[in-house]
Amino acid sequence: MQAAAALVVYAGLVGATGVALAAAGAHGTALSDLTPPAQLLMIHAAAALAVIAVAMRAAHASGFLVAALILLIGASLFSGAVTARVLWGVRLFPMAAPTGGTTMILGWLVLAAAGLWEVLAHRG
Repeated sequence: MQAAAALVVYAGLVGATGVALAAAGAHGTALSDLTPPAQLLMIHAAAALAVIAVAMRAAHASGFLVAALILLIGASLFSGAVTARVLWGVRLFPMAAPTGGTTMILGWLVLAAAGLWEVLAHRG
C-alpha cells in the first residue's frame, strides 16, 4: 500500500526532527523551550507508526491512514510554530500553534472513529 509507505516516511522524518529538537533543547537554557515540541513530534511519530500498522491489518484501512496523516500534520504544524518562535522569533502565521494542537486532537478523534467503524463493521 503506497499511502502507508509514504506515511511511514513522513513519520520517520517527524521522529527524526523530534530527536534533533530534543538534542538542541538539551544544550542550553535558551533552547529548552524546544523540549515540548520535540516530545510531541516523537510521540506522534510513534503513534502514527502504530496506527499505520493497525491500518495494514484492518478491513477499513483508509480511516486509520487518514488519522495517521492528520496526527502528523498537526504535530508538524504545532512544533513548527513553536520552533520558529524559539529559534528565530517569528510566527508562522496567526494561531499556527493552536491550529496544530486542534489538528492533533482531530487526528485522535478520527482514529477513534476509525476504530469504532472497524468494530461495528465486524459485528454485522
